[in-house]
Formats: sequence, C-alpha cells, structure tokens
Amino acid sequence: MKRAGPEDPVRHQSSIMEMLDISPSGAGLYPQMVQRMLSAAEVIAMPNDIQMILARPKNEIIVHFPVLMDDGEHRMYTGYRIQHNDALGPFKGGMRFAPLMSQSDLGGLAMLMMLKCALLRLPFGGAAGGVVCDPRVLSRDELMGVVRRYASSIAHHIGPDYDIPGPDVGADSQVMAWFADTAAQITPDRNRQGMRAIVTGKPIEIGGANGRDIATGTGFIHMLRDILPDFNKKLHGLRFSVCGFGKMGSQVARILTAEGAVMVGVLDNQGGILSDAGIEPEAVAERMRSNGNLSGLAGTKAVNEEMFFREPVDLLLLAAGEQIMSHQRAEWVGASIVAEIAHAPWTADSDDILFQRGIEVLPSVLCNAGAVVGSFLEWTQNRTFISWTTAQFDKEIEQAMVLATRRMKLARMRFECDWRTAAYAAALEHLGRVYELRGVFP
Repeated sequence: MKRAGPEDPVRHQSSIMEMLDISPSGAGLYPQMVQRMLSAAEVIAMPNDIQMILARPKNEIIVHFPVLMDDGEHRMYTGYRIQHNDALGPFKGGMRFAPLMSQSDLGGLAMLMMLKCALLRLPFGGAAGGVVCDPRVLSRDELMGVVRRYASSIAHHIGPDYDIPGPDVGADSQVMAWFADTAAQITPDRNRQGMRAIVTGKPIEIGGANGRDIATGTGFIHMLRDILPDFNKKLHGLRFSVCGFGKMGSQVARILTAEGAVMVGVLDNQGGILSDAGIEPEAVAERMRSNGNLSGLAGTKAVNEEMFFREPVDLLLLAAGEQIMSHQRAEWVGASIVAEIAHAPWTADSDDILFQRGIEVLPSVLCNAGAVVGSFLEWTQNRTFISWTTAQFDKEIEQAMVLATRRMKLARMRFECDWRTAAYAAALEHLGRVYELRGVFP
C-alpha cells in the first residue's frame, strides 16, 4: 500500500495522533477510523492542519433524561449526538437505539459518514447518535417515550439546515415518525411544516420517499454492477454468502437473488447454514421468524463459524455490525471478494490480513452508501415539496453510486492502494479542496 514518505509535506499518522492526544490502541471505533483516515490523508499529501481538523469531531453532545416506564417508575437514559464535520453542508447521520453503544463508536461512525458524503459529493457533513437502550425489552409506549425524550433533549442541536438524523440500528420508520413529530410539536407554528425535513427514513405518509426503505440494497447493486467486470465476474450466477441476516443483510440478499445471484450460505449469532443448490432469502426470513434461528432449514446443512467463512464463494457480505471481522475470521475467509454492508465490520488486523491474502475488500463507505443518497433525496423532497417516483428515485441512486464507484476506481489506479484507502482518498481530496477554497477561520 502506498504511504507518504519523509519528503512529503505531511507528518505520519502517529505524530498527528500524538498531537491530538488520540491513542492508537484506544477503545471503540473512533481511534481506528482516525488511523485509517490519516493513512489515506498521507497518500494524497493532505496538509497537517486539515488532517487535524478532519480527525476531531466539531461537537459531542451527551444528554441524560428520564422516561416513565409501564410500571409507573422512571428510568434514566443516556443519549448522544456526535457532529463530526459540516464543511460540505448540514450534519447527516444515523441514530441508533441499542444496548451496546459507546461515544467512541459513534465518533467513528460520524467520521465515516463525513467521508461517505464527500465520496458521493452530497452536500452533507457527518454525524451519528442514539440512545443506550434495548428496544427488544421495551413496550411500544416505553420505546416511544425514549424516542420522544431523546428528540426533545437534542432538538436545539439539530434542524433541517443544521443536522438531519436518519435511521440506524433499532430505528425503523415508526421511530423516525415519533422523532419528527416531537421536533414539530416543540417548534413554533409558523415553522412547523418545515420540520418534516428534520429526519429521513420516515413513513411515506408523513414525508418519506418511495424506495428509501430499500436504498441500501439498490445502491449496493448499482455499485456491484459497475465494479464486478474489474474482477471478471458477472452478477447473474454469482455465488454469495451473508454474515448477518438482519435488516440490511436480508435486504441485499433479496435484491441479489432477484438479479440472478445465488445465496449459498448464511451465518447468524447461533450458527450457520450452507447449500450448494442455493438458499431462498424468504425461506431464511420465515425460519428466523418462526424458529428464532437458522437450524433445520430444509435443503441446508448446519455449519460452524469456521466452515461458513471457509466456503469458497465469489462474494461474502458482512452485515452483522461493527468490527466483527476478527484476525481469525480473516484467516478463514474463502471468498474472493468481501463486501462490507454493515458500517464498519473491519478491524485493523483483518484489513491487513485480507489485503496480504489478495482478497478484494469493498468498503462500507461505498457499499451501503445508497441509504444516505436516499436520505438526500427524501430531504430534498421535503424541502421542495416535490415527490419522487420510485423509478426517479432509483435512477438518482444509480447515478450517484456509479459516479462514486468510478471515483474510487480512479483513486485506486492513481495511488496504487487498496479499495478502502482509495475511497477515503477520493473523499479527502474533495474535502481538502473545499478547505483550500474556503480557508480556515479566522
């Protein structure tokens, strides 16, 4: 992988991190994202001051609030909103409701969103947030209370022109509807109608967009169609497996099989299944609903984690969450291409191992970017009061994803580096040019 040398007008990432007091071995996703971003910054010889600006979040908001539970008692919850950078436009990023969440992980996701929007040339910055809770053990009323109190707690830190949250883990369209309604109710009447643009991922009836719910999958397919010829592969007949069959994994699996690809393996947290003849995504979804796991699905054989990863498929989809690709799993991988559907499933060790083994890794900064393109279209629709048809929506996503894919390809050719570094470099060049033109105040 190409790196900046001593003659380049930049410091190596270790000295930048030391200046910012960021430990490379620190917990969570943030320090690893900083290292990866600075590595790409070295490749393009980005000036030191811009590297330091981009490495640190602009705002870190922490809120604590009570929620009335069904038993009549109040319980305290903690919420976050990390606003990383807004050089390109309003902050944009997901909000999640999950039991395992840290400020560091959200900081890494906010930085990743900044790079994603820059790669796509969207007029958004990067942000991430959420509430530490477990929606699975909350009643509908309790979850609504958590969402509404979180919305009211951060309302003065967000807005349609400042920070636009979107859905992430534990946040479906109903959650986004509650959030949007809360923001509207605490807004003066004269400005209330404009508040429908304060979040994306809403139900269509209250300002959502046709196709936004499957934008991750459609965006991935458009990217894959454009890049598969580089690997001498075609979409029809492509054999793939899925690690994590949740919302994103199942969505992408359905769209891939509809395009003629063949799903031969699925892994969840209780084990995996394989079938040379192919596995229907709907059959897996039904088995998960009725049984809670994959075991016993007709026409498949149960396998352990190692056997699943060693299966020699064309494409392995990582859709099970952040940092799940361990050193050991990277050693097992039998796929020729790995695609990151989850936000940041890699670790520093796994990245190096897969690169050394010659396995192509398509980074999450592009693979799941269809969602933020869809959010941009929904936000634009809300601001202009013009509705997109499903066909128009898909066409816009296709154009944005293909152009971003080609920017990544060009950067890979120019810098002779891996796909992740290429994608980050293409994003950072755009951000660097913006800072060059704007300057740094004062």
